[in-house]
Amino acid sequence: MNLLRLLPVMIFLVAGAVYSVKAHKLTLPAALTGAFLALAVFAGGGYTGLAMMAGFFFAGTAATSWKLSWKRQQGLAEHEKGTRTAGQVFANAGVAAFAGLAALLAPFHAEKFQLLIAAAFAAASSDTLSSELGNVYGRRFYSIIGFGKGERGRDGVISLEGSLCGLAGAVLIAGIYLAGGGLENIFCPRNHFSAWTFRFKFTGIIVVAGITGNIVDSLLGATWERKQYIGNNAVNLLNTAAAALCAWLLNGIL
Repeated sequence: MNLLRLLPVMIFLVAGAVYSVKAHKLTLPAALTGAFLALAVFAGGGYTGLAMMAGFFFAGTAATSWKLSWKRQQGLAEHEKGTRTAGQVFANAGVAAFAGLAALLAPFHAEKFQLLIAAAFAAASSDTLSSELGNVYGRRFYSIIGFGKGERGRDGVISLEGSLCGLAGAVLIAGIYLAGGGLENIFCPRNHFSAWTFRFKFTGIIVVAGITGNIVDSLLGATWERKQYIGNNAVNLLNTAAAALCAWLLNGIL
């Protein structure tokens, strides 16, 4: 990897890690984990991949911090007053990091793995915004299993308002992907129109995959997590993996 290209990224990551720890957004191990995962995302996804990760982080952090005092009073706040741990960071960004490394090691398939990076972050963003903001603004809550009446904040419980926030989270990441030009390492030249056609197709896939991952998260929360077979970090990891798989399948079909 070009050292001149890597230097500003390293400065950005170090500055971000220091800020996150100082602001109590991340623990020190979480900040270090995030920096290493970000390098893997950048290695295969370039600046667009890094921008998507940053978009997820800032949107998720803002949503987690929004009305935090009220959420703590209601017993809805994250542990450690919203400070993320290394396990939480890996659960949300681990799949994207592996896709980034795969794009680096298999450059002729880089565009497909870059799509998976975007899908994973879309799912993570959708899940975080739907749960954090849905708990605040939701009016009626339903269990995703059978759609019976649910209790605010319980695993597998959704609301219309939270679902719309989740959609916004997926659209945010898809928008960053599109604005960043989508594919930074195109090894098979296409004409301008064809390149934009691929970008818009992939953008739609990212939104669908992000929403799908969020739905998988709710289903796992209502079943395995409630029964304590798995914890929240495992649910988030499977959520992003499901989104990446969905994007891979949709790209093969469409």
